[in-house]
Amino acid sequence: MAKVVFIHDPETPDLPRSISKTVTIKGSQILEIQGYSLTKGMGVGKYISSDPFSVGGHLWEIQFYPDGKVKDESGDIYVSLFIKLVSKFVKDIRVWYEYVLLDESGNKWYISTNRFKMLEKDKRWMVGPYTLLPGGNRTIGYDDFYKRTELEASQLIKDDCLTILCSVGVVKTSMDSPKTFTQQLQLSDLGQSYVHLLESKEGSDVSFKVEGETFYAHKLILSTRSPVFKAQFFGLLKEENSRFIRIEEMHAPVFQALLHFIYCDVIPGLDSKCLNTVMTQHLLAAADRYGIGKLISLCEARLCENIAIDTVASSLALAEQHGCTQLKSMCLEFIRLPKNLEGKFDDYFLGHLFERKIESYLFFFSLTIC
Repeated sequence: MAKVVFIHDPETPDLPRSISKTVTIKGSQILEIQGYSLTKGMGVGKYISSDPFSVGGHLWEIQFYPDGKVKDESGDIYVSLFIKLVSKFVKDIRVWYEYVLLDESGNKWYISTNRFKMLEKDKRWMVGPYTLLPGGNRTIGYDDFYKRTELEASQLIKDDCLTILCSVGVVKTSMDSPKTFTQQLQLSDLGQSYVHLLESKEGSDVSFKVEGETFYAHKLILSTRSPVFKAQFFGLLKEENSRFIRIEEMHAPVFQALLHFIYCDVIPGLDSKCLNTVMTQHLLAAADRYGIGKLISLCEARLCENIAIDTVASSLALAEQHGCTQLKSMCLEFIRLPKNLEGKFDDYFLGHLFERKIESYLFFFSLTIC
């Protein structure tokens, strides 16, 4: 057995710690089959599907096979039930799933899940989630979910209606790194020297006019950080009068924060509430305008952490406009949860979405309020 020795050095400062967090993002959908008796005879391999629903940034659908997905060798007919991942994906996806048949009162009557395996009577053993691989099988479920004769003899079909509740949990792992520690290293190595250049204007060779305020900077530093500035100052299409530039359609505090990041590689106030959501949205747009990828990622991460009912519409529009897929997924996931919209789903909120020309996402609301 390995011996573990703990060492404490009072003169050594606390070291940074990276924390791996694994969480499950859950979501559910109900498939109600009215006129169940009319679905028999559709044929083996034919199915009824639900509308797509979003969980964990992916789209899923329920598939119910009244005559079975495959023909059973015993001659018995089993209804088949599957959930299918319908959106594209490039990385492995780990999934929990649970299928529940509901009676007429909405009570859970028959439950099937991959969370547990029965080992002995009245004992269950937790098992790992199912993994979907890119290029592999997109469906998970059961060919022999329920024997059809037993299903029809049960209390689960009432007034020729069968109700299926499907729950999906997408397992995601993230790493929390010590931001403060990292930024201190960056400031001591780069930021302290460059911020002096920015604030003192020493050696500046370009000035920007933004909303009546003037900012001084250095072309070489700007060009090394932004391909747009590089083309503007040194490219084939460089402007003749590139010493004095007027910036349109941008607020002065946003441009000031953009310059600070270019020089120091950190966002001022990133870890404080001073950097509000609206400011972060404007800064993301500015970063995209000048092609600063790292700043785009930092702003996107900040917006993902601070989605709220009064900003989700504008953040969703911003994500669509600037191609921020993670922010888009998080906004749609926020909208999908009824508790986030309770008492706040009004005409103003819908109008906010239409104003930003993202009507195509309103079907996610219908899943929430139905």
